[in-house]
Amino acid sequence: MKSKKYTLFFLLLIAAIGFALRVNADIGEPGSETDPLVTKSYVDNLFSSLKRDLSIENDGTSKLEVVNLVQGQRLIGDMGTEIILRSGKASVIEGKGGGLADVTEGKDMKAGEMVPTNHLLLVPRADGRGILAQTSVVVVIRGKYAVAE
Repeated sequence: MKSKKYTLFFLLLIAAIGFALRVNADIGEPGSETDPLVTKSYVDNLFSSLKRDLSIENDGTSKLEVVNLVQGQRLIGDMGTEIILRSGKASVIEGKGGGLADVTEGKDMKAGEMVPTNHLLLVPRADGRGILAQTSVVVVIRGKYAVAE
């Protein structure tokens, strides 16, 4: 009876060791691509390289810029330019293909419509679309643009 218990115990022990070795083989070598753990320095380097790749200068910037316009000035955006009117009154300037996209409200804005404050406007094409300052205005803008009289 005791020999059967010992035999069963050793068989279970051998099975457990085999299972443990199999699981360890699936994890892989520490520090390899199959190892799911990473170090803090790896993550820091990854984020710093992403930050460096995303920092684009003002010729198509990823940074927000505050622009002041006086009455009568036009701000014409390039494709993908984002405009937010912070203060004052401005109207939409249409291009050949239409007006501006009001992303906040989810609608297209046509020529002459008054721009609501604090709404995100998107210039979908570089065909002369933008805003006309009806009074002195302050806008926050991201992307390429030109200011004209």
